[in-house]
Amino acid sequence: MNTISKTIVLATALTATAASGLAQDLNSAYFTDDYKYRHDINPAFGNSQGYAAIPILGNLNVRLQGNVGAGDVLFKNPRYGMPGEKKTVTFMHPSISYDEAMKGFSSSGIKVVGDVKLTIASVGFNAFGGYNTVELNSKTMFGLSLPKDLMEFAKNTTNDNYVFDDMAVRAYSYAELAFGHSRQIDDQWRVGAKVKALIGVGRADVEVEDMRASLVGDTWMLEGKAKGQLSLKGAELRSKEKEYKTRYVTSAGGAQVPQTYQRVDDVKVDGAGIGGFGLGIDLGAVYKLDDDFTFSAALTDLGFISWSNNVVAETPGGQFAFDGFHDMAVRDAYATTGNTFSDKGDEYGDQLADFLNLESKGDQGGRTTALAATASLGAEYKLPAYDKISFGLLAQQRFNGKFSFTEGRLSANWRPLGWLNGGVSFAANSYATSMGWILNIHPKGYNFFIGMDHIFGKHTKQFIPVNSANASLALGMNITW
Repeated sequence: MNTISKTIVLATALTATAASGLAQDLNSAYFTDDYKYRHDINPAFGNSQGYAAIPILGNLNVRLQGNVGAGDVLFKNPRYGMPGEKKTVTFMHPSISYDEAMKGFSSSGIKVVGDVKLTIASVGFNAFGGYNTVELNSKTMFGLSLPKDLMEFAKNTTNDNYVFDDMAVRAYSYAELAFGHSRQIDDQWRVGAKVKALIGVGRADVEVEDMRASLVGDTWMLEGKAKGQLSLKGAELRSKEKEYKTRYVTSAGGAQVPQTYQRVDDVKVDGAGIGGFGLGIDLGAVYKLDDDFTFSAALTDLGFISWSNNVVAETPGGQFAFDGFHDMAVRDAYATTGNTFSDKGDEYGDQLADFLNLESKGDQGGRTTALAATASLGAEYKLPAYDKISFGLLAQQRFNGKFSFTEGRLSANWRPLGWLNGGVSFAANSYATSMGWILNIHPKGYNFFIGMDHIFGKHTKQFIPVNSANASLALGMNITW
């Protein structure tokens, strides 16, 4: 599966080039009074204080979500110490059993999504009969989706049919200039809206369509097509000549030399510029039923970006015969000469290269993509006997194609002092369960907040989550009045 691995790595590299997209906000703070950036989750929320963000430091939000961790892919090698054996191996290593290798993968496959939001400038103030906000934000999103069948096919080909219909890598980046206004309609209703002018930096998508593997006799028949799209000003896909490892041709001098093929290997960016323009809108409402119950709803990031270019790379597609795996011994000790994993790996890699090789098709013109919209519903209950404590329930649905997700979050919120509040929360979403918290300090003149929607757990030395790809951090410093 060497070439499949390389294709996935290449797809990730292509999207990383364009990644600089869309971010989550701190959901644990949705019910935290006077958290300055509640209006980013629901534009109907206002603040009792005006504020101005300290440039760059006003609101930083980083989030990683996923249903797989490093511990599901990397294992301690039980054969470590034997000649040529490494200490850490992947789930595909012969020493890792099928059951052990597969137990960490969900039936829905691997999903990993990362978001980064950086507030460059933000101001909130009371005027014009309500609360107003002006913001300049940079947003980034990247995501990886792989079907479980791909992991099973890489590890064990005992089944006759596999479907790889959920493979995708995506990344996009843009800046937004947002103008928001919210106001009280009466004693019960408060409404708000934001209009956003969007400046696209870049977007990249790699998707596999209708890819299948079927065993016909002793031969695997592969069919499907992969397509990569890159919208980045001045970008050009660069191809590199690669050599087959087991295929040779006779040169003019009579010598046997490796046969070659062209493969997209890198991205060249000639200068920098604006990749596209777009428009977005947020809508929200808050309804106060009585002194104890408050309900809220919002629909954010409704909009689009129109990109000025679209560089495309595709695989040849069609059907391809892959004569591999079934005749390969799992363990070298049980194999005959020329029949081991190492012997056959290059041969099968060459066969898969013909099927999965991305070829550049050049710039195909512009394209338009939708933002990842989010719907939010909230309900809050304040204790009648002690209104400094409340409990809240927030339900969210993000609409983002293969990277859509649903989350429900229950929070307990406490405001012991007029200038100090915070809370803790528990959430269950499409990827994992998590614990979150928020601390919000907001005396007159200054505001500092810090919180997490997912507490960072066990990680590697490189700070890669071991048990699940879930972590977040939000913090900010603002001047208030």
